[in-house]
Amino acid sequence: MVETITNARSSINAVSTNAEMAWVAGFFFAFRLFIPLLLVWIFGMDPQTGVIVTLLSNFMLLGMVAFTFAGKQLHGESSLLKKPASRWVLFFLGFTCLSLIWSGAVSLPAAAAFWCAMAADSAIVLLILRNESAQVMAPPLMKGYVIGASLVAVTAWLLPEQPDMRLGYTDLLGPNQIGYLCGFAFFLAQYLVLNNERKWKLAMGLLGVTLLRSLSKTTIIALLVSQAVLLLTDRSIRRGTKLWTVALALLIVLPFWNLLSSYYDVYTNTGSQSENLTGRVGLWAIFLLESMQHPWIGHGFHSVWKVIPPYGPDQFEARHAHNELLQQFYAYGVVGVTMLIGIYGSFILQIRKMERGTMKTFFFSLMLFILIRGLADTEPFDLSLPVWAILLLTALIGAVPMPIQQSVLVNSIRP
Repeated sequence: MVETITNARSSINAVSTNAEMAWVAGFFFAFRLFIPLLLVWIFGMDPQTGVIVTLLSNFMLLGMVAFTFAGKQLHGESSLLKKPASRWVLFFLGFTCLSLIWSGAVSLPAAAAFWCAMAADSAIVLLILRNESAQVMAPPLMKGYVIGASLVAVTAWLLPEQPDMRLGYTDLLGPNQIGYLCGFAFFLAQYLVLNNERKWKLAMGLLGVTLLRSLSKTTIIALLVSQAVLLLTDRSIRRGTKLWTVALALLIVLPFWNLLSSYYDVYTNTGSQSENLTGRVGLWAIFLLESMQHPWIGHGFHSVWKVIPPYGPDQFEARHAHNELLQQFYAYGVVGVTMLIGIYGSFILQIRKMERGTMKTFFFSLMLFILIRGLADTEPFDLSLPVWAILLLTALIGAVPMPIQQSVLVNSIRP
């Protein structure tokens, strides 16, 4: 009896330690966006040193997670790697690493370091899922991410106002980066709320308002459309709740109406050419022409920064193509487009197999958010839906019970 109690306490302590490490990982995934600016502010470091410190922190976190989880009993990692979306992620990581051989990056050591950081994120999630199920590990990781994003959101409000009235800090923290961080964290907080953790509604409010204040146009549109689809298609949400949600959203927008109106004037008359639609179309044309030079395997990992010449009268230096499909085509050619379709397509197919209900609607809404945002913005290295998040959510969806019809079918064919 005493031995049983002791073993139970040990198991509880192990789960608690694992959850704490998952929380730390989630917090870092979100807060690292702010680390270079923080180091420049407090310690007077140059931006490049801030990026190096962030990368080193990434690798240190991997070491901590490996020390905590390595050698423990496998739980769902092996089955996770059998999922089509996970296999596509592994192929993506392998091909992007291989592309360093022909990459046109200005600095191959820097490109290799950024690739290692992206791969480290995936390794961290796989290690976290090594000993516990996704249903146990995903919530603390999401909570850490939401807290980290909320701290960035609060700090963003304290930054000096930019000439175009958007949130951010020149060359160190862009409004689109802030907006997307808040938008993605909004969905993670919403997942927690939908799983009866109502206290995260406050975080949803902060993140939603900060996204609006960032004036990150594509991300705002993506969030509004995806949330509208969720409200319209989720039958479990009562009509009164839907009406209250719409009314609350309108009340939030009203105080920002003058700001939105002023920004529209700046955007249409005196704004940066790279930010308006005409400028984006011109930028896409440049990337498309450059992509056709290496249409099969692309220009390689990290082949945009300081390679694509400054664009427009404002000499805008692009870090990516501002369109996810075009970005993958430029970096990895036809292979990149195939990988993007394979990853997102297999993930969407996995969602389709879920039992009809709130969670299925939620994940479809999340993917709609990702796809709309990818029309006019993306990431310089990773996908819009980060590869670590694809692994985590794939495991989480795989842990959800199958629909009754599928369960009966599976049981009927078992020997």
